[in-house]
Amino acid sequence: MSTDPLPDALLGPAEIRELAAALNVRPTKQRGQNFVIDANTVRRIVRTADVRPDDVVVEVGPGLGSLTLALLEVADRVTAVEIDDTLASALPATVAARMPTRADRFALVHSDAMQVTELPGPAPTALVANLPYNVAVPVLLHMLEHFPSIERTLVMVQAEVADRLAAAPGSKVYGVPSVKANWYAEVKRAGSIGRTVFWPAPNVDSGLVALTRRTEPLKTTADRREVFAVVDAAFAQRRKTLRAALAGWAGSAAAAEAALVAAGVSPQARGESLTVEEFARIAENKVAAEGAGQGTQAPKAPAVRSYDTPHEEPGR
Repeated sequence: MSTDPLPDALLGPAEIRELAAALNVRPTKQRGQNFVIDANTVRRIVRTADVRPDDVVVEVGPGLGSLTLALLEVADRVTAVEIDDTLASALPATVAARMPTRADRFALVHSDAMQVTELPGPAPTALVANLPYNVAVPVLLHMLEHFPSIERTLVMVQAEVADRLAAAPGSKVYGVPSVKANWYAEVKRAGSIGRTVFWPAPNVDSGLVALTRRTEPLKTTADRREVFAVVDAAFAQRRKTLRAALAGWAGSAAAAEAALVAAGVSPQARGESLTVEEFARIAENKVAAEGAGQGTQAPKAPAVRSYDTPHEEPGR
């Protein structure tokens, strides 16, 4: 029996609307439900992601299954993580109806992606997703942290977030997402997606971001949490010099300066000029600098976010 998918297996505008009507699904901004309705677009995403016949792909936020079906055309296995009760219950039936010969290679995890730390079946080798834009950065970083077997990632996100993720040091949009993503992978912009391929059409442009996992972790004695703490502190007050911005993190401005000098970083520099390797060196030198500035009352550390992403029109 042939294992090739049906020639008309992918979902188009009419099929998407029919499915949504049958399920009484009305796309909501709260969960970023802007569904891709163009088969050419999802196939382009799969090609850009370099999905291979032996790949085990994890998809976050599959919605009605547009991208899921395109992934199943190529990948060995696809595991989809869906938080919405109605969409999660309907997707296996959609796969079975439109790609019956591939249905045994599909798995669904009905959960919030931010709570997922294990997946059924073989370890994933690729992450391909049209991420809800209001949670795109934390979801991406969570998946990269908990699934080190993911070698290649392609995500569709809000264009502004795509620019931030792929930004290089010195860029005006370089920030927390840029550094933290680069901790795990090489990051680059991989294209743009027009608004008309979505239903309903979002009020923002979309962009593709490709991430290739580092073959070797960064060479540092600091762990990820320590490095990320420096990053959060540096960008919480990005207008300040690092000596001032890191005072709360280090215990005092003098201790921050000692750590910076030991790391070979100018205390007068600002966070947007530093590479992830330099942030790691600063984290390494905090302990050595802890004796500096004794007797100086440390300023209260500012509240920082674990990610830096705009909360605008979501998309999916």
